[in-house]
Amino acid sequence: MKEKNARLVYSTEQTIPRKEKPAEVALQKAEVAAGQKVIVKLDRKGRGGKSVTLIEGLQMAPREKETLLKQLKTRLGSGGALKEGVLEIQGDHCSFVMEHLQGIGYRPKRSGG
Repeated sequence: MKEKNARLVYSTEQTIPRKEKPAEVALQKAEVAAGQKVIVKLDRKGRGGKSVTLIEGLQMAPREKETLLKQLKTRLGSGGALKEGVLEIQGDHCSFVMEHLQGIGYRPKRSGG
């Protein structure tokens, strides 16, 4: 009467299912990330000539987007915001953002100049 993801915790017949291992969860997230269409582009329109790096198409929870934005802002030493699901980072940081996203499992595409 043993289940695959269960272990005997107490001397009775009841079993408690095991939690998923972090490596398995990370692998599942990486597979989901690889299938997304993420676009990184540089934008100057309507910003007084200032450059902003935009990251569009990330399909993740808003809290995860905020965490990613905070990581990028900290690493780059620049400001940014999350507007309507699009991450905005002040300055021209497209190449760094592309490398960072590839490092965490996404396959970003560069758009525009």
